Amino acid sequence: MCIDSERAGPVMKIGIIGAGNIGGNLTRRLTALGHDVSVANSRGPQTLRELAEETGATPVAVEEAARGAEVVVITIPVKAVPSLPSGILDGAADGVAVIDTNNYYPQQRDGRIAEIEDEGITESRWTERQIGHPVIKAFNGTYAQDILDRPRDAGDPGRIALPVAGDDETAKATVRALIDEIGFDTVDAGGIDDSWRQQPDTPVYGLQAGVEAVTKALAEASPQRPAAFRG
Repeated sequence: MCIDSERAGPVMKIGIIGAGNIGGNLTRRLTALGHDVSVANSRGPQTLRELAEETGATPVAVEEAARGAEVVVITIPVKAVPSLPSGILDGAADGVAVIDTNNYYPQQRDGRIAEIEDEGITESRWTERQIGHPVIKAFNGTYAQDILDRPRDAGDPGRIALPVAGDDETAKATVRALIDEIGFDTVDAGGIDDSWRQQPDTPVYGLQAGVEAVTKALAEASPQRPAAFRG
């Protein structure tokens, strides 16, 4: 397992919007690594008291989550993204890296989103349009419990790799370094227009494997959205 006290990177200010399974466990892991984490959800900071007491994270209103943040994680249902406050990233640090963990589930949760369906854009490109900022797609196919249970030191044969897609190479490098610190390898999955390779029901989605297998799975993906994930 990773030894948190030997974290090599600097302390970062990180805002997490969404405190479900992924958001909650990222809060737990990142605070354990010593980062300054603010966490928000749609129900208000008073509902995050237990998570804050457990982790030391600061519960805030959604409007405050990105304030001063060098990394912002958006981990809410896709259908909720347009409801985020206007200017959600106002007050974030210059060059903030925004991680999009979301998946489009039209039949299961989100309903039909015309731009995704009719234009054929990736769900993360759609998210970029909603928030007016580039995103880095990561953690969308990761089992939430793996964030706590599967970190390994670099070089460990059991270390799993996560695909990371995005157009902003500087932000992508920041995210990949953070994921490495969390305890996972990464594979560059290309730009946001290539992020269909890691959307639901692709070979890499939910894959718990190393760099070689993840790279192979990305290459084997089909650009056609599966029928179960079309609205």
